[in-house]
Amino acid sequence: MTPRPIPRLRRREAGITLVMALIMLVLLTLLALTSFNLGNSNLKVVGNMQQREQTIEAANEVLEATISSTKFFQTPLAAVPNPCGGPNQRCIDTNGDGKEDVHVTLTPPPTCAKAQIIKNSELDVVNSEEDRHCSNSGGQNFGIVGAADGNSDCANTVWDLNAVATDVATGAAVKVTEGVAVRVAKDDVATNCPQPGASP
Repeated sequence: MTPRPIPRLRRREAGITLVMALIMLVLLTLLALTSFNLGNSNLKVVGNMQQREQTIEAANEVLEATISSTKFFQTPLAAVPNPCGGPNQRCIDTNGDGKEDVHVTLTPPPTCAKAQIIKNSELDVVNSEEDRHCSNSGGQNFGIVGAADGNSDCANTVWDLNAVATDVATGAAVKVTEGVAVRVAKDDVATNCPQPGASP
């Protein structure tokens, strides 16, 4: 018995099936690669966002430590407590591995945007301990130059602080700006916050 030959149509169908299977395999491979690349890109985006948030947190940490001290208006050029690498610089370890991850610099140094000497008449020396310390009224001021101008020993000031935080690994930097209002001694205004027309 001799084998019967396979008809041409069946051979063609087998060839088309093979081609279709190869096309489907290529499409599935491309789909898998695209999914992998998309997932990888999303991980990078999330990682970058996390690094940015940590850098901003480091800048805010330095700003909070700075405004918690009187150094920022008494010695603006050396305002950062516990500096590293120079004045007004702080090194932060964000992930707890003992290595510096972010360098934060106050640049420019804290600057006084506004100062207004408080008049003695604006103080509540009866109910406020802070106002009592600012008052220079009383009999002991007779004969003192400037005592009769009605000014107290304090001023209300507004300061601008700019922290630039730089990620050590990537070099990416963010700038965080904060304003703070603080009552300071009149002498500090004369030294670090000169205002046009303001009399110390």
